[in-house]
Amino acid sequence: MTADPSTEPAPAAHAAPPPARDLPGSGEGQRHVLVVLVLDRPGVLNRVASLMRARNFNIDSLAVSRTDREQVSRMTITLHGDAVRVEQAAKQLYKLVDVLKVQDVGATDQVVEHELVFVKVRATDQNRAEIIKVVELYKGRVVDIAPESVIVEATGTESEIDALVALLRAYGIKELVRTGAVVMLRGAGSIEEALKWEGPAR
Repeated sequence: MTADPSTEPAPAAHAAPPPARDLPGSGEGQRHVLVVLVLDRPGVLNRVASLMRARNFNIDSLAVSRTDREQVSRMTITLHGDAVRVEQAAKQLYKLVDVLKVQDVGATDQVVEHELVFVKVRATDQNRAEIIKVVELYKGRVVDIAPESVIVEATGTESEIDALVALLRAYGIKELVRTGAVVMLRGAGSIEEALKWEGPAR
């Protein structure tokens, strides 16, 4: 006896695939500013830069300076990258010899940030006064005047410096140097005071 087709169970429907999940580290690159406290010893800068290069980060700027603590220097690293990858890189930095503390301050707006720029601009008797007005508009100053050029000094955020340089480019830039960003969190908190390292033994 043949089975009634109407009574046969319908074939099981194929289960829908689970929704795709975002992979860690696949997000859009954003600007990050890492503050790194290190011991002031030969080779530390090279180790830090080599680690960032190995993780395929292009460093936008790197500023290094002394702190008020003996034998401790402060690096300010500006770069673009995915938040997860930057966090992983920060953890790897912290494992390096002579690295004392790492903090990503780029994710907060509670930060004071400035950089310094020197720009040597082509100038003539006809446009020198106009150049000086542009510089003063951005709270900069002229630090040297020559017959065919002026040297401009200005401080400000990255975007403010970018805007000034874009305006000066119309007159002709002969030479330019920027320090890169230096930053400090607002308020009473301090990355240096949070450092547990007490310094060399006496």
